[in-house]
This record gives sequence, structure tokens and C-alpha cells, in this order.
Amino acid sequence: MTTIVHAAGAAELLAAIPVLTGFTPRDSVVLLPFRRSRTAGALRFDLPPGAVAAGPPPSAPAAASSSGAGPGAAPAGVDPAAAPSGADPAAAASGAAAATPPVTPTAAEFAEAAIGLTRRIPDVDGLAIAVYAGGGAVSDEPPPAAAVVEALLGEAKARGLHVVEALHVGGGSWRDYRDPLAPPHPLSEVPAPPPVPGFAGPAPDQFSGTELPDPGLFATESVGRALIALERVLGPAGPQRTPPDGSARVDPRAHETALLLDDLPSFLEELLDAPETASPFASAALIWILNRPALRDVALVQWASSIDYGDRALAAQLCHCAAGLEVPPDVAGILVGHGPAPDRDRLGVALTLMRRTIALAPRQARGGPLAAAAWLSWAIGRATHAARYLDQAQAVDPTLGFTQLLRAVVDAGMLPDWAFRAAAP
Repeated sequence: MTTIVHAAGAAELLAAIPVLTGFTPRDSVVLLPFRRSRTAGALRFDLPPGAVAAGPPPSAPAAASSSGAGPGAAPAGVDPAAAPSGADPAAAASGAAAATPPVTPTAAEFAEAAIGLTRRIPDVDGLAIAVYAGGGAVSDEPPPAAAVVEALLGEAKARGLHVVEALHVGGGSWRDYRDPLAPPHPLSEVPAPPPVPGFAGPAPDQFSGTELPDPGLFATESVGRALIALERVLGPAGPQRTPPDGSARVDPRAHETALLLDDLPSFLEELLDAPETASPFASAALIWILNRPALRDVALVQWASSIDYGDRALAAQLCHCAAGLEVPPDVAGILVGHGPAPDRDRLGVALTLMRRTIALAPRQARGGPLAAAAWLSWAIGRATHAARYLDQAQAVDPTLGFTQLLRAVVDAGMLPDWAFRAAAP
């Protein structure tokens, strides 16, 4: 079901942005692609470094008013991390993504990449621009990031997109870039975000949600002991783990857990049924799995699709390891964002499971779970979160190949194909 968030003017449109993104943006450029009078999601970009310096006000070409527009909740996240300095498309009430490439783009390069990304969404014919940055509350000074907005307005016009609004939010006020002489409006004029069924409210900013739970000392110790016991049966969970003493007594539960892995897809599926209450040995087994690249890939493919795809992914990985056979493109393609759009709720459950697993894992064994959390965040449309998990994973194990590949994807702003198909009308 698509929820309609109505906006009868600029203030109402600003009120809708935290609903469309799932958080209140900070130091960001937000683009709302429009199909006629409805939005097709939201794209959030990190504000380019140095963009907050005030510049000449943008020219004010005639543009459509947002009066009467009814922004519709995007059916799914259209996430960026692509584009000049990181982007975040988001679904209504779902969160978004972002990334920060190492090279600082010019305003023109930023605009070209941002509008190009917007143009990838089917049937888009307009957009609204909102810049969230400090300063700009003095009426005789132009708002911050004016050069960036000028470039966005020019690029949008060149690409045949009409601009509904171009607004600045910061310094306790909001202003219209195309009417720079008008006095700032207090943020108190912006109404509260409209209620959306099933949406608890926006997060404080785009970084919220990466925090790990605190499972407590007893739970972490229990999982640590279970992992050591399991390693006596299966071998070390990752290259940074010391092989346990093979002469020590093996806990029978470790053998029992190892037998469960004979049907890996069923084990992975059952973990989604209770992501916050897995037993110590089940959590230890998942830590071990996620530190085995081939098995980690099976888990990610399955969680982004179904147990049937998990069966196919496992069979393909076994054939690849045994005979060097290629993994079928429809299976391998999921890891690079190709294929049917995943169920966002299913990915969200898997991400909840990952956060708990990371919190329970010994530090030397956190690399695999952190890499999995980064991929799930990217797949769900939260590249900002993906970047944070990648930082942590690379701090644990700088040699982890999967995190290096995913870092290149995030930094280059590559988005899953399903993000744009999900935004189709």
C-alpha cells in the first residue's frame, strides 16, 4: 500500500521530507523527484565540502509551485551512495543512504551526478530541492550552498525537469533560494511531520540506527564460549582467530550445532524467525558462517531473496569450490544489486540479526558480520550506514576482500538496480 503525504506549500513539503527519508537530514542536499504532482521517493546527498560558504544567489527562473502537490510515499528506497558526494534515496518512512567519495566535486559535477541519478527514476518530470545546512538566517545574505543550488537548477532545466521548490533549512529558519530577498521563515511555521501508519517517527539524522545493542556481559561470554567450542569442531572462525586446543573436551552442543549446518539454508531461515533471541550456539554458528566468504554470500543471497535461492546459492558455491564452475548470473547478480527487488522488511529483520550478532561476537570475529551488515544496509537503501559498518569491518580486518569491494561500490555511488525499479509508478 502506498501512503500519500499531502503538501500544500513549501512548509508542508519540508514537513514531509523526514517522512520520506525516515530521518531529519543534516548537512545534506535532498532531492524529491516528482511524477506530475507526486514524489517518487527522496534522494539525500552529503553536502559537498565547502558548499556552506554563501555565494551569489541563484537566478530565479519561473518554476511550478508546490501548491496542491501531494507527495506520495515511494514504494521502496531509491538509495544513493552514488553521485558526487554521497546520496541517499529513501522510501517513505524507511531511511536512506549516503556515501562520500574521496574527491571533492565542483558544484557543476555535483549537479550533473545528482540530476543524472534523479533522471534514472522512471517517468520523473520534476523535482524539489532542499538544502539542510547551518547559517543563512540573515535576510540580506544569500543562503548557504547557493552555488550548488544554482548548478542544480541549471542542470534540471537542461534535463527537462521543472523545479517545484528550492529551499534552504538552517539557522532556525527556512528560505526560498529563488527569492533570496524575502525574509527567512521561522522553522516554527513548518508543521509536524504528518502521521503515517506504522511509522514511529523520523530518526534524529541520517546516521541514526547504526548503534549496536548491548546484549550484556553474560550473553557475550556465553557466545564466546560457544564459539570456541564450535571452533574445536569446525575450525577457526576467521583468519584472526587462534585455533583452539584440539585436545580439550568438546561440548556436545557444538557437534549438534555443526550437524544443523548440513542444511544451511534452513538454519539461516530459522534465524530470521527470532532475530533477537538466537541461542548462544546458534549465534556462534552464524558468526562462524559469516567469516566464511562462500557461506556468507549464501546467507546474503538468501536473505535478499528466499530459501529457494539460498539452496541454489549453496549448490553453486559448492560446485564453484569443487570444480570451478561459474555461479549462475541470476544468483551472483543479487550481490551486485541485480534481480528482483528484495523484501525490505526481510532485509530489515536480517539487519537486526546482524547488529545483535556483531554485538555478541568477539572482536577478532566481527569482520564477517560487519561486512554483512554493510551489504544489507546498502541493499536496503542506507549507504551512510553501510559506510559506517565498512569502517568498523576494515578496522577489524583490513585485508577482508569483500569489504574492499563493497567500499569501492559505495564510494563510487553504485546503487542496486532494484532501487530504481522499485520507484517505478
